[in-house]
Amino acid sequence: MGPTQKPNVCRQLSRRALGFFSRDAGVVQRTNLGILRVLVCQESTKFKNVWTTHSKSPIAYERGRIYFDNYRCCVSSVASEPRKLYEMPKCSKSEKIEDALLWECPVGEILPNSSDYKSSLIALTAHNWLFRISATTGKVLEKIYLASYCKFRYLSWDTPQEVIAVKSAQNKGSVLARQAGIQQPVLLYLAVFHVLPFSLIGILEINKKIFGNVTDATLSHGILIVMYSSGLVRLYSFQAITEQFMQQKLDLGCACRWGGTAGTVGEAPFGIPCNIKITDGSWMPERTHTPDHHHTPPLLFEVSSLENAFQIGGHPWHYIITPNKKKQKGVFHICALKDNSLAKNGIQEMECCSLESDWIYFHPDASGRIIHVGPNQVKVLKLNEVENNSAQHQISEDFVILANREKNKNENLPTVTASGRVVKKNFNLLDDDPEQETYSHEVYFDRDLVLHIEQKPSRVFSCYVYQMVCDPGEEETTNRSCEKE
Repeated sequence: MGPTQKPNVCRQLSRRALGFFSRDAGVVQRTNLGILRVLVCQESTKFKNVWTTHSKSPIAYERGRIYFDNYRCCVSSVASEPRKLYEMPKCSKSEKIEDALLWECPVGEILPNSSDYKSSLIALTAHNWLFRISATTGKVLEKIYLASYCKFRYLSWDTPQEVIAVKSAQNKGSVLARQAGIQQPVLLYLAVFHVLPFSLIGILEINKKIFGNVTDATLSHGILIVMYSSGLVRLYSFQAITEQFMQQKLDLGCACRWGGTAGTVGEAPFGIPCNIKITDGSWMPERTHTPDHHHTPPLLFEVSSLENAFQIGGHPWHYIITPNKKKQKGVFHICALKDNSLAKNGIQEMECCSLESDWIYFHPDASGRIIHVGPNQVKVLKLNEVENNSAQHQISEDFVILANREKNKNENLPTVTASGRVVKKNFNLLDDDPEQETYSHEVYFDRDLVLHIEQKPSRVFSCYVYQMVCDPGEEETTNRSCEKE
């Protein structure tokens, strides 16, 4: 067979315009990505810096939008030069946006308002309000007051684009209470909502008497994940907890009486009471418990990992951990979820000497592939069945991307001694040289744009936007020849 020819971009665009791909689901998207890949990968393609800005507050990026000043200012990055979409009115420090998520309209659902079909920013403010803000105008479309009994600080998706979890800061108690030895039973709260229209699932209390000394907790795909300082990670079913321990169902905007006070759920100052509290032994009514005997909900899974690093993915389900020993940092074990068995070639370790260790994760496209990233290479791994043994799975390399490292300019320069003798000096720039430390960096690739956001040591945040330019040398030559004529 001869060499595979590169697809002709013009021919593909013509076929797409005539509708040749419309009958097969996903073909148009794959064709578009194929065209983009051809343009990006050709040698003449360069990325030119078209816009740079600096800020004293963090800079965030979501789907073609750059956010400044704690999400108060939004800039579109889609145009050839970024332009401001909106800027919300200035607010006090207590009203600033702490965290935000971009919500996009689900396909095939009928929504109550026409504005609901446009993208929204779900924002959490410092004074415990949850806002839904138009992503194009900055107008507040919906707002919910959460509570006054804790400080909510973090937003995350439980189910992407469907269910959000709002997590409070951990309750460590006052200095006086700690000095007096008074322990706070409630460590943190998780408020869970369906989005658009907003509807409350419930607020869960993470109690020390039930779960022990928890360092963190979160929700992901209906699973409550609880972490401990020892490296232990425990998984519980949030649905089972909700069904068994919800004290009272609450509806946003409805009148409610709770603990001797009355108000409207989700409105200030009443807010939303904590309506999911796990009590001792109530999840197993068939057993008899003494008053001082505490129990947790039924445990789904438990594993110990260094720094609580734990992931689930692949087909069938596998998980990735680092053995819970400091000397094992940078070593990853890939195991089957059903029986904890180690996959063949399931121990992945990358030889590297760097200030920051390598990292690994399941590819977000749910293909089962695993991405292992080091300082100078990216390994793409795949999980598949062992030949003649469908019960066991193995890890194999799909492909590897190697980065060209910059050589130090002073490397191997000759040195002349006082006697005139020339001595060659070998000098290697090590990755773990503190003078060569790089700080926080985020890089996004969006069609013909590359965005680079960095945080500098003096807490200055910078954003660089690069646009794809095909064969700039030829373009410059053409322009110069036109000018001469």
